[in-house]
Amino acid sequence: MGRTIRIFDTTLRDGEQSPGCSMNLNEKIEVARELETLKVDIIEAGFAIASPGDAAAISAIADIIKDSTICSLARCVEKDIDAAWNAIRNANSARIHVFLATSPVHMQYKLKMTPEEVLESVAHNVAYARKYCPDVEFSAEDSTRSDLDFLCRVFETAIKAGATTLNIPDTVGYMIPQEYAARIKYLREHTQGIEDVILSCHMHNDLGMAVANTLAGVEAGISQVECTINGIGERAGNASMEECVMALRTRKDYFDLDCHVDTTQIYRASRMIQTITGVPVSPTKPIVGANAFAHESGIHQHGVMSKKETYEIMTPESVGIPKNAIVLGKHSGRHAFEDRLHELGYSLSPEKLDTAFKKFKVLADKKKTVKDRDLEAIIGVVPVSGAERYSLVNFVINSGNAITSTAVIKVKKGDETFERVAASDGPINASFRAINKIVGKEIELEDYSLKSMTDGEDAQAEAIVKIQVDQSGEQITGRGVSTDIVEASIKAYINGINKYFME
Repeated sequence: MGRTIRIFDTTLRDGEQSPGCSMNLNEKIEVARELETLKVDIIEAGFAIASPGDAAAISAIADIIKDSTICSLARCVEKDIDAAWNAIRNANSARIHVFLATSPVHMQYKLKMTPEEVLESVAHNVAYARKYCPDVEFSAEDSTRSDLDFLCRVFETAIKAGATTLNIPDTVGYMIPQEYAARIKYLREHTQGIEDVILSCHMHNDLGMAVANTLAGVEAGISQVECTINGIGERAGNASMEECVMALRTRKDYFDLDCHVDTTQIYRASRMIQTITGVPVSPTKPIVGANAFAHESGIHQHGVMSKKETYEIMTPESVGIPKNAIVLGKHSGRHAFEDRLHELGYSLSPEKLDTAFKKFKVLADKKKTVKDRDLEAIIGVVPVSGAERYSLVNFVINSGNAITSTAVIKVKKGDETFERVAASDGPINASFRAINKIVGKEIELEDYSLKSMTDGEDAQAEAIVKIQVDQSGEQITGRGVSTDIVEASIKAYINGINKYFME
């Protein structure tokens, strides 16, 4: 049996930094719980110094998660390291992840530091982090554009100061696989003490080679892979966790390596990130895309029906895609509903289960059959306790191509109800304007999308809005689901507003 590769998930840090992927505290906790269920080894929960909210989220995750190491990022600055440690100090297993750029362009133009000053900073700050925590990771930012011999000196310095993991990131997605593997080989041969630490890679996808570079690094001696669910991240994204893991698992005959990830949770984790961020994956996305296990051509269909292995190198069940598409209807009881949720990998608190079951019953009265995707949609909009400041009571729309659209919206806030009317050039915009009058905030709609969750004339619509409130500069994602597209849109808008007030 070969090495076991550690999976370092940075969805909550690097992934959340990508535009439109921000999450609130409760969403981060839900994602962290799912990552723990996935059995990832390390969860990079955030960048503590970035904001009080980030620090609070990391601290909350550190208190809750027991089976994964909780990590916070920090620059090579004492106040960053202090903040990181304060956020993770209560974790069962904690790690401080410090970084400093080492490429000529970064040192000269961003850091304005000489190479000797960089070495001094690495020595001081890694040792400073080590005083707090026995598990310290050091990353040489932009290492793939750094001078190799200087990089060896940097890593030797970090090792002597107490670093236990060294990360060799491709920060700008510049590498090709053979080149990255050669770089790892050189570092292993020319860095004193490197055999005593764990080597890690963190690859970006600017040239579409993040996963390929990751696997090349693993072959060359990397023992920790840094990745994100669905590959979300800065610019073109990071190495995709599901692709890296399934490549190792499916081609175990080639790599002779494994990891601890429970692959049957991959599909659910992917759906969760899509739901929370409002960022869908392409239908052709490997592993989790809608077409990943679809076969349309006659030749392929014939082969798969004869023997699945003719065109499938892995099974849908191996990544947690459920077998049954239709299982429930309006006569189904709570027990059957709860059982199906368990089969899909969901474990809800009694309070959230009650709310979800009520939503299921409402939906079952509108649809003849309720499919798994419908259930996923229900779970995705079950509110966190106390999170709903506003809730929709009812709405009336008057619209047509020969009149100005008007919307009358009634919402509930606590024990009070509010009703306003507004007009605009369409029913959705009129509805949003009426809600703005009720809320009394300047709300700018930055993005809006609508798609069908399932097929058929009774399909549920999923609306995603991205809004900015009072020119805060922060984009908030709202999501709503209904068999009525206008209702789905209104619910999405209210959901975004509720998130704003919750934060």
